[in-house]
Amino acid sequence: MTVTTSTAYSRDLGDELRRLRQRFTGLRGRAMALQLGWDPSKVSNLEHGKIRGSDIDLAQYLTVCGKDIDYFEDFLRRYHNAFDQYLAQMPNNTRTLAMTEAMATGITAYDVLTVNSLLQTPNYARALQAATGQPAEDLDRQAVMRRPNGPRCVFYLHELALRMRLGTRQVMEEQYVWLLANSAIIRVVPEEAATAAFQSACTLFEFEKAPPLVYAESDLAKVFAQGEAAVERSRRLFDLLDEIALDENQTRRKLAEYRGPTPLRALAQ
Repeated sequence: MTVTTSTAYSRDLGDELRRLRQRFTGLRGRAMALQLGWDPSKVSNLEHGKIRGSDIDLAQYLTVCGKDIDYFEDFLRRYHNAFDQYLAQMPNNTRTLAMTEAMATGITAYDVLTVNSLLQTPNYARALQAATGQPAEDLDRQAVMRRPNGPRCVFYLHELALRMRLGTRQVMEEQYVWLLANSAIIRVVPEEAATAAFQSACTLFEFEKAPPLVYAESDLAKVFAQGEAAVERSRRLFDLLDEIALDENQTRRKLAEYRGPTPLRALAQ
């Protein structure tokens, strides 16, 4: 067992262990510790991704859960990189991202060509999937935005995303209306801010009891970066965006322009 800094993926895999314990043993954490001959804090820390369990620790834990050698080897393969400061996942893996969003106390995001998935309407998400061929976003993740004491959020959105036509006029109209309803947490980056258009879309997640991390995605991978250099670079980007983005009232007016009939007709041409 090694004490180390937790990561998004170590917390994800730790939670997988917790769910296995609950489903296959019916034991509470303290009873599981007694079964394994461990201190109860070790079970808790392992399940919260706060410590790196040894191969023997994991073998003992998974054996009590009734898992076979194939499951153990697969879990061990995934666990090998769980504490890496930079981690890439397959693009269709959404669990680590969903857990990160649910745990975050602060979410600051920048999107250039599309609306952030936490703000997409179902029809917009389906149109985006049809246009890109990528897996549909799990919009159940948006529940994090509605929970009491949810994360502090700021979504920087380049105007190019508003001009990018996805689906029908009705699809875009619905999306504009939804953005207007959430305009208090949105800052539009005006189209003339060309330099910002060449910056990479990313999200900075901040937590109460874990280090901040930066998330970015493409059609090839989902990337979680917890290194200090990555976090600092994202903070500089958001400082820049804060200077050039429209304020709340200007953002609301800009969104209202796209909500109106003229921009929609222009997009349809």
